Amino acid sequence: MQYQSFLIKYAEIGTKGKNRYIFEDALMQQIRFHLNKVEGEFAIQKEQGRIYVNAKSEYDYDELICALQKVFGVTGICPMMQIEKCDYETLRREVLAFVQREHPEQAFSFKVRAKRADKHYPVTSDEINADVGYDILTAYPKSRVDVHNPDFIVYIEIRKNINVYTKNIRGAGGMPIGTNGKAMLLLSGGIDSPVAGYMIAKRGVRIEAVYFHAPPYTSERAKQKVVDLAKLVAQYAGPVKLHVINFTEIQLYIYEKCPHDELTIIMRRYMMRIAERLAETNDCIGLITGESIGQVASQTMFSLRTTDEVCGLPVYRPVIGFDKQEIVDLSEKIGTYETSILPYEDCCTIFVAKHPVTKPNLKSIKKSEEHLKEKIEEMVETAVSTEEVIWCS
Repeated sequence: MQYQSFLIKYAEIGTKGKNRYIFEDALMQQIRFHLNKVEGEFAIQKEQGRIYVNAKSEYDYDELICALQKVFGVTGICPMMQIEKCDYETLRREVLAFVQREHPEQAFSFKVRAKRADKHYPVTSDEINADVGYDILTAYPKSRVDVHNPDFIVYIEIRKNINVYTKNIRGAGGMPIGTNGKAMLLLSGGIDSPVAGYMIAKRGVRIEAVYFHAPPYTSERAKQKVVDLAKLVAQYAGPVKLHVINFTEIQLYIYEKCPHDELTIIMRRYMMRIAERLAETNDCIGLITGESIGQVASQTMFSLRTTDEVCGLPVYRPVIGFDKQEIVDLSEKIGTYETSILPYEDCCTIFVAKHPVTKPNLKSIKKSEEHLKEKIEEMVETAVSTEEVIWCS
């Protein structure tokens, strides 16, 4: 059947007290953004404690549901029948007709859950539960009531209008984008960083991203892979501003001047410095990385402490305690895995040391960085000033 109305459920937003309207408005804005990609005309409306999407034209149901499932802040999508306030007998007939359209099969278990937000309606919730349950049992002799584990629940909400639904399609959850500031994601071509960006965006953080490109050691295909990953993250996080930094000269200079077992750490420290400069210029209040403790040499506790030493902004690492399979599972869920495993090298893997230090000494690292003093600041300035910006959506 072609539904005309959808109830959009949220969870955490409901705990925001007097500020709840800010989060509801942000959620509605994100719903509009995602529905702009769906063919059809839709109206988004807000009622106390409820958000509705109403179809004003023909549309593709699967496409609509897919779009709504990518909106952070939405916990449930309920295709429903919405009717004007009516007398009780009409209500019972309408609810039964809706159930018959939704569930033509003859044998099922069910439960009726009525909620009378409008206390002026002359019938109580318990009476509605009992009477509608009787109507369904009469129409479906093979059905039965199961209050603990039913096949479906018939929800009836008596509000300004009457909402009736039996389906609750799971949404992405989290918080609406833009309600928790903005952060800069260090985006490589690997599996971990797109997942990290997704996870932080899910908490309402708007995402920008920086990619360190090293031509000719990394190809244009490697850069396009990162652009494609940014676009996949943008399906959930909204448009992502991708900063492409040419890192080749800096890497070669570090390779020439510093001990090779410290290359990865020192390169990582300069990536963090550059990412922080970009973050501050673009009003980001934190950095995001896909690091997981112990996954590689640069991600030991010792290495992470040494890397963080150059940062004034907080560094968020949402997959820090995940093992690789958990990260892979989430990347498959959000659709980034197949792109992440394409065989194009990034700048970190090209210049990796054969025997990288796993317990770097901060004093030793700083001493090695002294060898870079002659040119490094100029190189960093050039890299930042010649960035390429790509909008991914």
